[in-house]
Amino acid sequence: MKTQTKLGTRFWTAMIIFGLMGQVAWVVENMYFNVFIYKMFHATPADISAMVMASAVTAALTTIVMGAVSDKVGKRKAFMSAGYIIWGLSIITFAYIKSIMLTIVMDCVMTYFGSTANDAAYNAWLTDRGDSTNRGKIEGVNSMMPLIAILVVFGGFMSFNLDTHEAWVTIYYIIGIATTLIGVSGWFLIEDAPGLKPVGESLGETLTYSFRPSVARENKTLYLALLNFAVFGTSIQVFMPYLLIYYEKTLGMDDYVLIFAPAILLAAAITVFYGRLYDSQGFMKSILPVCAMLAGGYALLYFTRTTLPVFIGSLLMMAGYLTGMSIFGAMIRDNIPEGRSGQFQGVRIIGQVFIPGLIGPAIGAWVLKDAEMITNSDGTESFLPDAGIWAAAAAVLAVLVITLLLTMRNRATKAPQQEF
Repeated sequence: MKTQTKLGTRFWTAMIIFGLMGQVAWVVENMYFNVFIYKMFHATPADISAMVMASAVTAALTTIVMGAVSDKVGKRKAFMSAGYIIWGLSIITFAYIKSIMLTIVMDCVMTYFGSTANDAAYNAWLTDRGDSTNRGKIEGVNSMMPLIAILVVFGGFMSFNLDTHEAWVTIYYIIGIATTLIGVSGWFLIEDAPGLKPVGESLGETLTYSFRPSVARENKTLYLALLNFAVFGTSIQVFMPYLLIYYEKTLGMDDYVLIFAPAILLAAAITVFYGRLYDSQGFMKSILPVCAMLAGGYALLYFTRTTLPVFIGSLLMMAGYLTGMSIFGAMIRDNIPEGRSGQFQGVRIIGQVFIPGLIGPAIGAWVLKDAEMITNSDGTESFLPDAGIWAAAAAVLAVLVITLLLTMRNRATKAPQQEF
């Protein structure tokens, strides 16, 4: 058994604060922008789906280009630090937005800077700094960040009345300033990998490298993992844009944070330790239990509406989601060719964000096209998400299990002598 490579306090400090703050910003976008336009502008399922899709397209294109550019210049630190600074400033602009359309446009602008800093540079930096002896540990900690971010955001938002515009102004200023300050800290904390060097190809060759058929043939395991990651993400994105609205409006749980927070804490603990299962047992033995957790969570959330079953279902769903992100993340990083991590962030984001962001919300919007409508206090109407989103997510999950068994069962893992 290989001795685990030590990474040092400076690495872990930078990883945690950049990973956590990045996820806080993404949580606000992915879970609360939907609430923002729902509450402030009475958005429809189609509006929410359009915003998620536009952001997914922007994230994919940005990561493809900026990941390749960071490889071309041989730098991660500058893109991470400067990107977080501008990312934070762009978040503040949402305090002044007055319409759904402008929210969607500015969401794309914000996503450009966020994807440059986080999806492209930060993820390439994690790949640069890790190796086969510590990848599962890194991904376990990194994949815990979205859950911790959700807990931080939920806890912080409890003191705000989200039905008022003033509350959103304060929120956007707090998140924006914090993200900018993290970017400033990066100039002092982040160290690029010692072996990182500029790629000696033209920018055009660098941009297109990971899309070449010959590269796909040489890295079949990586591309098959990305295919399955896309199906996994699609299942999550069927319900995620509507999750908080479902808890608050459909289930009538005004205190859903108090129910959800313990589930998040437990799921975070599971995620930290679960990543090590990948290091010891390989991909298939660690990803199939993830599917079982998700299936159990979906079933409970579909069939029940009372507090305890919803809590257990939420725990299984969130644990399955985050452990799945951990396992797929480790598998993908382990199969990215050395020295080209930036160029492969584009195809990674296509599997992780672009395809799920296009298909998942569209499925959710289709399921909710005839959703029950309620009349607001001002006479306007809003839709109520129903339990059909869980059935649709489960159907996509069944497709994932089939594609996993068909494509990954007999493929070599990170160590040639091991099997899935």
